[in-house]
Amino acid sequence: MSPDSGTRGENPLERLVREQGFFVLDGGLATTLEARGFDLDDPLWSARVLLEAPGAIRRVHLDFLEAGADCIVTSSYQATLEGFRRRGLSDSEAEELLRRSVRLGLEARDAFWSEPRNRRNRLRPLVAASVGPYGAYLADGSEYTGDYDLSDGELHAFHRRRFQILADAGADLLACETIPARREARVLLDLLEDSPGTWAWMSFSCRDGTRLSDGSRFEAVVRDCEAAAGVAAVGVNCTSPRHVSSLIAEARRARDRFLLVYPNSGETWDPSTKTWSASPDSLDWGAAAREWHEAGAEGIGGCCRVAPDDIARVRGVLREG
Repeated sequence: MSPDSGTRGENPLERLVREQGFFVLDGGLATTLEARGFDLDDPLWSARVLLEAPGAIRRVHLDFLEAGADCIVTSSYQATLEGFRRRGLSDSEAEELLRRSVRLGLEARDAFWSEPRNRRNRLRPLVAASVGPYGAYLADGSEYTGDYDLSDGELHAFHRRRFQILADAGADLLACETIPARREARVLLDLLEDSPGTWAWMSFSCRDGTRLSDGSRFEAVVRDCEAAAGVAAVGVNCTSPRHVSSLIAEARRARDRFLLVYPNSGETWDPSTKTWSASPDSLDWGAAAREWHEAGAEGIGGCCRVAPDDIARVRGVLREG
């Protein structure tokens, strides 16, 4: 599953799958911060905490590692140069905050791994630098629609500098995530192609069991990723868990890369009121992880409203086989 490993080295996810048969992702960093009392009603969302209380982010990273995550995702999802400029920061200050997001993840991973007890029956965890979609910067819910009023060239310009900074910041790979539209995926794949030392996973927000948020077929987008260099895995995130099994089946028809799924809790986000509506049924994360792994997903975790305790249940079930 590393067709272009000659120019990039081994896919960083390869060892986890080879030696354990799976990898566990973390859960919702921002919503975990919110549950701990941080006010994220802000266009910067979790990037506000990156700016004001970075130690809290390091603590959440550690909690997910201790719960069993093999890979933690940085707090750069909604951290953009444009967003920080709008807050009054200089370009150099904004770039340093992006690097800080990766540094916090690396510090948490290294602190976790320095404890001998954590090395028992575990592999060294990875750090993935989050690259959120343009819609995350808009903070208007359009990461769930892909309805952007800008050209492909403008979209490329928006992503280019942040992509480069995060690719060079020392993470093991990038997490291009919650991508709602096929055209935005193609922009990110072009940037990855231009970064020959970099691996990234591509993960999409989906409206149902076959389509991305913009209506594109998931199977077609998986084929786009299969044809691109540097794609470590393909998957879905911040999508209702009820669609995941169908999306895995769609991906299996087209993919050779590793498959990852990290849906939200099943609750629905209303961008106009900035509130979550509860799902009628609570998700059994252990049973869901078993189902998704048996269906073909190597990587399993959670997104919004998924806590460290949920990730601990995922790891417990996957470890049992």
